[in-house]
Amino acid sequence: MKFLRCKEIPPSTGKRVAIIGAGPAGLGAAGLLRCKGHEVVVYDQNPEPGGLIMFGIPITRIPKGPVRKGIKELMDAGVKFVLRTKVDTTGSLGLMDEVISPSERVSLEDIINEYDATLIATGTWKTRDMNVPGEDLGWVYPAVEWIVSVHMAKYGYKPWDTVPKLEGRVLVIGGGLTAADAVLMPLTYEEFKGKVKEVVLSYRRTAEYAPMGKREIDNLIAAGAKYWELTQPVEFREENGKKIVKFVRNRLVQSSAERRPRPVPIEGSEFEEEFDYVLKAVGVLPTPPFKDGCCGIKVDPHGTIVTDENFMTSREGVFAAGDVRHGPSLIGPALKSGMDAAKKIHEYLTSK
Repeated sequence: MKFLRCKEIPPSTGKRVAIIGAGPAGLGAAGLLRCKGHEVVVYDQNPEPGGLIMFGIPITRIPKGPVRKGIKELMDAGVKFVLRTKVDTTGSLGLMDEVISPSERVSLEDIINEYDATLIATGTWKTRDMNVPGEDLGWVYPAVEWIVSVHMAKYGYKPWDTVPKLEGRVLVIGGGLTAADAVLMPLTYEEFKGKVKEVVLSYRRTAEYAPMGKREIDNLIAAGAKYWELTQPVEFREENGKKIVKFVRNRLVQSSAERRPRPVPIEGSEFEEEFDYVLKAVGVLPTPPFKDGCCGIKVDPHGTIVTDENFMTSREGVFAAGDVRHGPSLIGPALKSGMDAAKKIHEYLTSK
């Protein structure tokens, strides 16, 4: 995977840029800015660069060798990486902080003051809550956090006994690619073979409206998963030593104001099933490295960082790119966003 797009690095401009986040947006920006002759330092909370490309997507979907090769090219070109370092002394990613366990913390304000420009590209590292009774039970786990935890262990950064175990009958909730990955990993990773007996995917709409696409659902079924469409968990509870999930069946209602039909619960359609573990993958949230209002940087009601057409935030010299700016997306749009932001950063630095 290419992040560096030049054969030679030009003479130094004397300008220093900090990039917070070593995912596709941050890495794409780092490559372009280094090709312009700027000094680039990338801060990331993980033990190696790559972000969710490395830790959030199964190896069966994206081989990690080409990603690591592209990162090494950046390093050889002079891009510096400060790893295991969380840029944020005011907020928390909750469970993800425990999963990643960064060893250092650095203030965002200190970084902004130290560099000529700063790019925030911290992505979406937190699973959205379902807001239903019982989702805080220990056997109901947020999918992104679980996926990252598995890869931390698989790459040797954490012992396997720190990963929430998955065995028996597993329920995955959601219709996006994170849900697809949460289904695929227990079915294909050697560490779960012989332990996980069945994986069920529950989605509140039909396959044709699933963000992962009908073809992906068909692939998951071919891999051994069961698919329950138009179903929605409304409660998790423990009863007589059993782990119970209460569902409701939905019907779809289309209105002219909505892009997709809305799932509406069918009265009296509730049913219950027993599962051993649940992975909830009902969406992810942007994770800017500050609380709203910190450092003079604004976020919108969705939690994404507000920028102008030049990718600059409400703070002079601070830019944002990738999913933390435009919400959850695929690798391509995030990478492009980082490179587009880098062009604007270069214009900003050369105009000063």
